[in-house]
Amino acid sequence: MRRPAGAHVNIVGAGLAGALLALSLARRGLAVALYERRADPRQVRPERGRSINLALAARGMRALERAGVLESVRPLLIPMRGRMVHDRSGAVALQPYGQREHEVIFSVGRAELNRALIDAAARHGNVSVHFNQQCLRADPGEGRLILRDGVGGREYQLPLAPTLATDGAGSAIRASLAAADLVRVREDWLDHDYKELTIPPAAGGALERHALHIWPRGGFMLIALPNTDGSFTATLFLAREGPLSFAALATPQAVQQFFAREFADALPLLPDLPAQFAAHPQGQLGTVYTVPWHVHGEVLLLGDAAHAIVPFHGQGMNAAFEDCAELDALLAVTDDWEELFARFEEARRPNTAAIAQMALENYLEMRDAVLDAGFVRRKTLAMALERRFPERFIPRYSMVMFHPEIPYAEAERRGALQERLLHALDQAGGGDAAADSVLAARLVSTQLAPLGEGVPAAPRGKH
Repeated sequence: MRRPAGAHVNIVGAGLAGALLALSLARRGLAVALYERRADPRQVRPERGRSINLALAARGMRALERAGVLESVRPLLIPMRGRMVHDRSGAVALQPYGQREHEVIFSVGRAELNRALIDAAARHGNVSVHFNQQCLRADPGEGRLILRDGVGGREYQLPLAPTLATDGAGSAIRASLAAADLVRVREDWLDHDYKELTIPPAAGGALERHALHIWPRGGFMLIALPNTDGSFTATLFLAREGPLSFAALATPQAVQQFFAREFADALPLLPDLPAQFAAHPQGQLGTVYTVPWHVHGEVLLLGDAAHAIVPFHGQGMNAAFEDCAELDALLAVTDDWEELFARFEEARRPNTAAIAQMALENYLEMRDAVLDAGFVRRKTLAMALERRFPERFIPRYSMVMFHPEIPYAEAERRGALQERLLHALDQAGGGDAAADSVLAARLVSTQLAPLGEGVPAAPRGKH
């Protein structure tokens, strides 16, 4: 199915990815109708239960810049230089994310960013936004998109093709395609859930504002990200069932005692902890695997609707934004929807699979490894190797967070090679001396091909 000039496109879901995608396609001259089941978030309070703030990194920044909206969202961003690790004694230590000035990630409020992106899309003359419109299903066999007006209750249908589904991890379009045996879906849920809590501005002043705070406790953890009003959003990640679990925190007394024992220095920052804990919803964490992501040239799943991941690498939003940028780039080289959707899936699937796996691995790192002396040694060694061999060695975390020119799949592949190399050098002595050794030069030169042009060099010298 070829795309005529000024073609019409449906986008279902006006969350972060849907709003950015609507703007990107409108800038290419397409007529975009954006449908959202919720009321206009610019006029109502945010939904309860959704994550309050997110981590924006280089991949997401590049997609926002491509769509011409990066500068308008910069005031919403708070730079975080690293992880501020709180041990059980109350001692804190900053583990920097990188070693260059620009190697920071940004805390951003979901609601504020969503409002800014919807505003930008709605201002474009090629976009019409329709709130309170719930998508019920896609019917490729009949070429129909079925929706319900959330105000009047009327069900109605629209021509389906093409429809881009950005309706999130609980995608109604994905569910309808799966029910019709047009796609296969697997949802892998963790046995850990999460609950968000708010550290008020009056208490938030006790925390370093330009860091992601983490209280790692082996099998569970608490994190806190800064907000522009001086508050922090704290998130507890904990097993659903068992002796140390959400199920065991059934009374205000149990909650208070648990925090006093496990997060003693965080407890004073949460003056209304029992009330918040009882009132705030408990969310699930999982990974969504879908095959395929498209049905001919009629429907394409994108972002969380296609490949939702757990939040532990801070890349869910960034990967969805990268989806938008990839689809936009492909629009410049083909005017056939079916070819476009197939090429998009071919390009993105290996990379989204890679970040899904790396996100799961990062949970173990955040809740446990950051306190391990060997992990800290190897992280220091990795930074030393990056300084000595900038054309060949970039730590995996840095490749994911700061190098959008390196695909996720390549970061995962090189990361595995580098991890083996780091263990070999660590066993040989570790530290800057190991990075400067003949063994390091031999291992790096024989096991890691040059990264190629376009990867900025790391600063040389000691740090």
